[in-house]
Amino acid sequence: MLMNFDILTEQNFELFAKLNYNNPECMSVEEFKDDLKRIKYIKKLFIKYENERQLKDILIKNHILILCNVFNSQIACRILFFKIDKKYHGFLKTFLSNLNLLPITIPEVNLDLIQTDLRIQRLITKNDK
Repeated sequence: MLMNFDILTEQNFELFAKLNYNNPECMSVEEFKDDLKRIKYIKKLFIKYENERQLKDILIKNHILILCNVFNSQIACRILFFKIDKKYHGFLKTFLSNLNLLPITIPEVNLDLIQTDLRIQRLITKNDK
């Protein structure tokens, strides 16, 4: 069930996520929470890249794709931009663009103002070959 939320907040996030979660295989609240933990994993992988210049692009893509499977891609992108620190939005936009998942708009951010990360783009393109 898709419910319209004008803007996500910490107060309405969990309800938004629950209402838009679509995993027929899910048998418990724990599985829902495990799927949401993927956001934290992506954050940690972005931090690792920023600090150590180690990009685990396949792992990041897998987490993003799984989130897009249990939410629709528009909702998953909205959740990711809401939950991931603004300083990593360029990293996120680069991955979403590479996967052809970047929506035209997201209420919480102005995508036109977010620069893709050219170094990540080069690394992803190199690894895709």
